[in-house]
Amino acid sequence: MCPLCNICSTWKYSEICTTFKVGLLFDNGGTVFFSAFMSLWAVTFLEFWKRTCSSLSHRWDCSEFQDIEERPRPEFTAMAPMTIRNPVTGAEEPYFPENERINRTLTGFMAIIIMVAVVLLFLIAIILYRTILSIVIDESDTALTGFASRIASITGSVLNLLVILMLSKVYTSLAHILTRWEMHRTQSKYEDMFILKVFIFQFINFYSSPVYIAFFKGRFVGYPGNYNTLLGIRNEDCGAGGCLIELAQELLIIMEAEVVVAEEEQKSSAEGAEGGERRGGEGGERGGGEGEKEEEEKGEKEEEEKGEKEEEVCPWEADYQLLVCEGLFSEYLEMVIQFGFITIFVAAFPLAPFFALINNWVEIRLDAQKFVTEYRRPVVERVQDIGIWLPILQLITHVAVLSNAFLIAFTSSFLPRLYYRNTRDSNLHGFINFTLATSPSNSSQRLTRCRYLDLRDEEGHYLPEYYHLLAIRLAFVIVFEHVVFFIARMIDLIVPDVPEDVEVKIKREHYLAKEALAENQVHKTWFSPAAATGGSTPA
Repeated sequence: MCPLCNICSTWKYSEICTTFKVGLLFDNGGTVFFSAFMSLWAVTFLEFWKRTCSSLSHRWDCSEFQDIEERPRPEFTAMAPMTIRNPVTGAEEPYFPENERINRTLTGFMAIIIMVAVVLLFLIAIILYRTILSIVIDESDTALTGFASRIASITGSVLNLLVILMLSKVYTSLAHILTRWEMHRTQSKYEDMFILKVFIFQFINFYSSPVYIAFFKGRFVGYPGNYNTLLGIRNEDCGAGGCLIELAQELLIIMEAEVVVAEEEQKSSAEGAEGGERRGGEGGERGGGEGEKEEEEKGEKEEEEKGEKEEEVCPWEADYQLLVCEGLFSEYLEMVIQFGFITIFVAAFPLAPFFALINNWVEIRLDAQKFVTEYRRPVVERVQDIGIWLPILQLITHVAVLSNAFLIAFTSSFLPRLYYRNTRDSNLHGFINFTLATSPSNSSQRLTRCRYLDLRDEEGHYLPEYYHLLAIRLAFVIVFEHVVFFIARMIDLIVPDVPEDVEVKIKREHYLAKEALAENQVHKTWFSPAAATGGSTPA
């Protein structure tokens, strides 16, 4: 096989037998049906969630909360430059000009574009890092030389995870500042705009590297004697085992490590805040005393008295020392990012739903322990639904259909094997040789002719089979997404968003409200002053 970098040595294709066999566990015909199933599962899950949401909002009388009952935010009330009469309630409310808010929102999205550009710059830096590290290890002539590509790929994934976590913290703080500056009237609108900003950034932040590996890595390499370069360095090629294995490895590292790091951060922040509150409480008690250091004997006595006082602390006083619950934004964001991993890239890593299931089982118990023992009881807030999270989940399901279609068509070897089985040999004899091209005779390889993965002739031109396969791949993408979208639309039409019993209750309530209003009008008519004096009553 041809070298994977400019100074690398040639290698034997038989060296990747084990990796190739592992890849076949994911890269087979069953993956097509599993990808379609996961896409339809996502649609069905959201449809039944909408039914549950409508039931809960009706049960807690929040069906029209955002349109009628939700009041302006206190911060908006304090900073709004003028007031205006609400056309629904008729009350005077603070007002902020819509044109100025739109200008501020556009400015905020410009900041998002700048941060996305920063993410892409870091992605390019990591690509160059992987290429340079593999070259350095290959030149070192040590025991690690044979694993240069694998080491560069794994360390690049870990480095990418660190960059993701670092940029997430920076941008979340920036999104808070921008959303507060935009002056949104209600808390629901404020949270929706904040969530949208953070999600757009996190979507690019978390998924840019997997998308690059899945759809771009190894696509623009060129061929021996005519390699393409980036900043003077040969474009990164897929590892010896192929891009699908690298993508599965990247997803596994990001999914599991991100969860572990998030849990450790929550645990350390809880312990730090609890320790700070205890130290602050002890300092306050000492500051309220005589302010002088007591002798050792008196110190021991005070410690004993303190212990007795701590035992006598009332439960509500002990609860007050717990951490303040700052909402569920981080929990929602973690679940939505995980939902994207198990749907958008399921064709490359079919075990992602299984790992997500295990993670959620553990997460439920950890969150239960956190909310019961470490946080104060959260303050109840009325909401109509989960807000903009639902449209985000629906967007992810549509992206997942297209992503899996392109993964199966262009990244996996499912369609090339199917094409070879139907045109050459049904038992796939000679398939490996069919997928390998021979380097041109005028290429500047240090050794004689070598092989590389592509469908080209000995002059570097594409073979007719390449264009046949390209047409088949594009046709597969069109058929796959049309079939899945059609079935998803049928599920959407068959499953009503509001359960029948809830719909009947809503109609019954509207009927009773009209009856009560009519009775009230009749009551006012009969007991009006005109009716009491025998005068005529206007119709």
